[in-house]
Amino acid sequence: MHVPDGFINAPTSAVTGVVAAAAIAVSLRGARRELDERTAPLAGLVAAFIFAVQMLNFPVAAGTSGHLLGGALAAILVGPFTGVLCVSVVLLMQGILFADGGLTALGVNITDMAVVTTVVAYAVFRGLLKVLPRTRRSLTAASFVAALLSVPAAALAFTLMYAIGGTTDVAIGKVATAMVGVHVLIGVGEAAITALTVGAVIAVRPDLVYGAQGLRQRLQLRVHGELVDVPAAGQAAPPAPVAARTSRRTLWATGLVTSLVLAGFVSFYASSNPDGLEKVAADKGIDKKAEEHAVSDSPLADYGVKDVTDARLSGGLAGVIGVGVTVVAGSTVFWAVRRRRDADPSPTAVENV
Repeated sequence: MHVPDGFINAPTSAVTGVVAAAAIAVSLRGARRELDERTAPLAGLVAAFIFAVQMLNFPVAAGTSGHLLGGALAAILVGPFTGVLCVSVVLLMQGILFADGGLTALGVNITDMAVVTTVVAYAVFRGLLKVLPRTRRSLTAASFVAALLSVPAAALAFTLMYAIGGTTDVAIGKVATAMVGVHVLIGVGEAAITALTVGAVIAVRPDLVYGAQGLRQRLQLRVHGELVDVPAAGQAAPPAPVAARTSRRTLWATGLVTSLVLAGFVSFYASSNPDGLEKVAADKGIDKKAEEHAVSDSPLADYGVKDVTDARLSGGLAGVIGVGVTVVAGSTVFWAVRRRRDADPSPTAVENV
């Protein structure tokens, strides 16, 4: 889904750049309400994890692959405003360091992959939670559906932008059909990754998951080998907050190590087939005016380290460097946002501290 330079004309790219800048500005302000000293480190880790998993292209159809977009995952774990910032940080690192996603198309990519996916996913997630019980299973199921729908939504958003400012004369109906069709399949992979990750974090630290706020469990005792609810004065006991099963430091370290392993080792075995957008672009002629990336000669271009001849080592080093840079950049941004919240004398900030 990373749109390269040349797919969308300059005026449309400029407008999406303004939209993306406005969305980031709003998100920076909104993230103050979502981040505190406990969750700010998690947000940096989420950005690094998304970067790592995006390196793992998985096959979805003959000759086509897909990868995580990450908007749903970020929104549910750290909040919608912070989620937009997480994915934006990833896209900035990919575009500047790895020549993945055009620089003139950065506004297109942020609007599509960060804003649209996050907004759609979180709206669906919250809507489902209004009708589902506040249990771990419900939260995991809601995250699955939200992630699934966010990917074809992004495909439709790209199609709309291409209809407005595409640089080639292609029937938009055919583009929309092809884009949505392949990205529904990619959405299944996105949904599975999102649900598994959200479920895993909720299982050990539900208190750190933004979308799990208010998750509670009934107090239980084991009687004759079976768990039963604890009664209270003739009535069912009020649900209790779900207990944390690991420390924040352990969770952060585990997440970072997992990200490094995924990007540094597992990525070597990812599918080499073109992703959904690349496949549709080649089949429909969208890529006729694609331009070479402005930093195509970067030492890390195409997720490899320049002058390192061993493909496995080159890709692994690039992945590890990417995770490291992303976690540092993301953590810096989110710590700055948190400090700004602490320094903000507004009534909202005082109320939230």
